[in-house]
Amino acid sequence: MDGLEVFEGDIAMLDVDAIANAANNRLWMGAGVAGAIKRAGGEVIEQEAVALGPIELGEAVATGAGSLKARHVIHGAVMGQDLTTNADLVRRTTRRCLEVAEDLGARSLALPAFGTGVGGLPVDECARVMVAEARSFEPRSLERVVFAVFGAEAEETFVDAVEATR
Repeated sequence: MDGLEVFEGDIAMLDVDAIANAANNRLWMGAGVAGAIKRAGGEVIEQEAVALGPIELGEAVATGAGSLKARHVIHGAVMGQDLTTNADLVRRTTRRCLEVAEDLGARSLALPAFGTGVGGLPVDECARVMVAEARSFEPRSLERVVFAVFGAEAEETFVDAVEATR
């Protein structure tokens, strides 16, 4: 896939067809990315998500997006109740989010830096894995994937990963 971008800021504010949520397998939306999405889009997102759970680690499900600009939120179970993750789980979750976005007919998807907050995965490892998975994905409808990250260091790391795979 060619249309990879990096955005430093709040994923919930992006004008894309779908945004991905770094979820736990029970799909509760607490802190971090999930909390930002719930605050911006409303409790209805979490209510819809929890009704679909629990899901397997590495799986993803879609809900409506409440009052967000996006039409859908894709909840990727990148960690379980122990709140830890690893590179393989980030890779699988990234792939599933891309597939679910395709199933929804989305043309654009924003992905957070899965597992780098609560999950404790180093940003450079996350960037390498997520960018490689997105780059190797063969889309039907997706034209644009935006990696939404927090902080200049994470932004630079993801930009470097995108550039390294061109």
